[in-house]
Amino acid sequence: MKIKHVDHVGINVDNLEDAKLFFTDLGFTLAGEFKMQSEMLDRVTGLKNVRTEFAMLQSPDAQLNLEVIKYHQPADSEGARSNAANTLGIRHIAFQVEDLDGIVDRLKQKGRKLVGDIQTYEDTWKLCYVRGPEGIIIELAEQL
Repeated sequence: MKIKHVDHVGINVDNLEDAKLFFTDLGFTLAGEFKMQSEMLDRVTGLKNVRTEFAMLQSPDAQLNLEVIKYHQPADSEGARSNAANTLGIRHIAFQVEDLDGIVDRLKQKGRKLVGDIQTYEDTWKLCYVRGPEGIIIELAEQL
């Protein structure tokens, strides 16, 4: 069991277009844009009726990906203030791991809790959100 590398950093925003412009002005390139709404996403995030759109931006050296996310539903009506999965601002850091189940078991033994449930995405990834220090959200993702 080990972390292989940082997969991406997720940043929740209210204005997706403005965020894309900001990061592309810094040299990031747009790697893709997506919309997502599914029961799997609800279970991973621990929220209900989630509807998002997001852009994946890649750093100039291709060593960092930023996932800039707009939650249309449920919307964050109070601005950046808490540590829910849909709060504006930097909300989670994702690590690609080996043996996700073993890592989760070990974290649970140390008192850490999952935000939602472990889920499989399109038979390619097994993933979950875990509460880290200070309540930050850590995404663990194992490539299948």
